[in-house]
Amino acid sequence: MAFCEFKNVRIAGIAAGVPKNVVSILDGDNSVVLAEGTTAEAFVEQTGVRERRVDKTSTTSDLCYYAAEKLIFDLGWDKNDIDAIFFVSQTTDYFLPATACIMQDRLGLSKECYATDVVLGCSGWVYGLSNAVSMISNQNFKKVILMAGDAKRHFESYDPLFGFAGTVTALEYDEGNSGFQFHFGTDGSGYDAIIIPDGGSRNQISENGFKEEEVEGKLYNRFQTRMKGMDVFAFGISTAPKTVKKLAEHYAFDYLDNDYFIFHQANMKMNNMIVKKLKLPVEKVPSCMYNFGNTSSASIPMTIVTQLKGKIEDKRTKFLCCGFGVGLSWGTVRFETNNIVISDLVEIEENKEETQWV
Repeated sequence: MAFCEFKNVRIAGIAAGVPKNVVSILDGDNSVVLAEGTTAEAFVEQTGVRERRVDKTSTTSDLCYYAAEKLIFDLGWDKNDIDAIFFVSQTTDYFLPATACIMQDRLGLSKECYATDVVLGCSGWVYGLSNAVSMISNQNFKKVILMAGDAKRHFESYDPLFGFAGTVTALEYDEGNSGFQFHFGTDGSGYDAIIIPDGGSRNQISENGFKEEEVEGKLYNRFQTRMKGMDVFAFGISTAPKTVKKLAEHYAFDYLDNDYFIFHQANMKMNNMIVKKLKLPVEKVPSCMYNFGNTSSASIPMTIVTQLKGKIEDKRTKFLCCGFGVGLSWGTVRFETNNIVISDLVEIEENKEETQWV
């Protein structure tokens, strides 16, 4: 059974970066392509996505970089004390090297720094969190930063569901902290439910890959993310409630006894059904989907930054968070925060030069 628990670790702070450019679904932006027969109003009602942040130049690492600089400054951390960096994304800078290695140098971290990528999507923040806290719990590392996000620039800016975002979660050793409890699961038989068919080693880049084909009422080439909508919907509404209940049963707690429930921001209709199945108070289930869209692995920390800043920093707060999606993969985590730093949302202009917070 994929359960694990790590003590003596806390979240010190969270930050997020997004492009300054806002694209609205309802304003008639001609760059937005909806499925045939779908109106903008119907799309917003079904998904909960009214606007999102995208531009033509930002990469995931750019958004994470500015968020990291802001958070490190707000925390007052010495960069030389950061022992590890995890970079969770499906939109890395290159096939190789690992983007985490590039970020170590870009941020000016010590060369005595552990750096690795985690290539996951919607469940990625929870998986990356487990990697990071496991390194700290055994006292090997004292301070770690976890980056998570996606900016699907290649062919993806026309998809009205997805927005760009990069987040940073700062973690540190904290003796006596109750830590984190996790449950994970994988069903690789559904690998093609959400997939970019070409461009990897199995189906390499070719001229045919650029030809468009219709998938569920929309045209895609084979380098664009496509999904089996009904399969993904059924997976989400069945898996999320189960993993929440399994975690609670395994660690013998009442899952309703949490202050906030943060789910991956897939689409509002799906999340509303999950909330209904678990009989959760809606006021305890914040969402950032309306303004930022589906931001993949960034969506859980994005929700905390944009919806809970000013509400939780100075008090003990219980969280239960669940990510689910591409893989198919899912992960649920329970933790508490106290004296957490939540940075202001960082909005990045296109072609912005790198600056440090001083």
